[in-house]
Amino acid sequence: MPASPPKRVLVLGIGNILWADEGFGPRCIEALAETCAFPDHVTLLDGGTQGLYLLPFLEQADALLVFDAVDYGLAPGTLLTVRDAEVPAFMGAKKMSLHQTGFQDVLATAQLLGRCPERLTLIGCQPAELEDYGGSLRPVVAAQLAPALDLALAELAAWGVAPLPGQSPVEGLADASLRRDAYEAGRPAPESACRTGDDRFFPGAA
Repeated sequence: MPASPPKRVLVLGIGNILWADEGFGPRCIEALAETCAFPDHVTLLDGGTQGLYLLPFLEQADALLVFDAVDYGLAPGTLLTVRDAEVPAFMGAKKMSLHQTGFQDVLATAQLLGRCPERLTLIGCQPAELEDYGGSLRPVVAAQLAPALDLALAELAAWGVAPLPGQSPVEGLADASLRRDAYEAGRPAPESACRTGDDRFFPGAA
């Protein structure tokens, strides 16, 4: 017998837009909000690196879909979808940053309290570059934004969520100056704003 549609759905992007491909999750949420008008029982959230501060949002959700940069050990730009009990295992398999540890703690705490969403789906993208402060998504990862949204919309459709063309509000969305277009268009050239280490002080860093 098919499961009934969830009453409350949370679509969450986690990661740090200031560290290149770490921004994959928030950029997915940004793109989704710009193209889809969701019904009121669906919440879009840019979770950034908030860790346990995300717990109240999970407690209110019956189904959770997460976008994140995940080190699956695959080729850069590879998308992989995992569900339910597999999600915590994948997010803890090889931690790339503090946000990933924090979100694992969020899931564990929600489960301990008996308030974890009944359905969990993670759409992860293998990063190409993380050590570039102020950098943008690498082309191989940026190219996966649209396919990741297609996967998400198919998953949401299976949950009975059918958005219309349009736009949706986002909880926690970054300031307009940090939206992808503005952020990338306003970045100075690497020559004038070193992001990977100054070779005058760190030989071989440049």
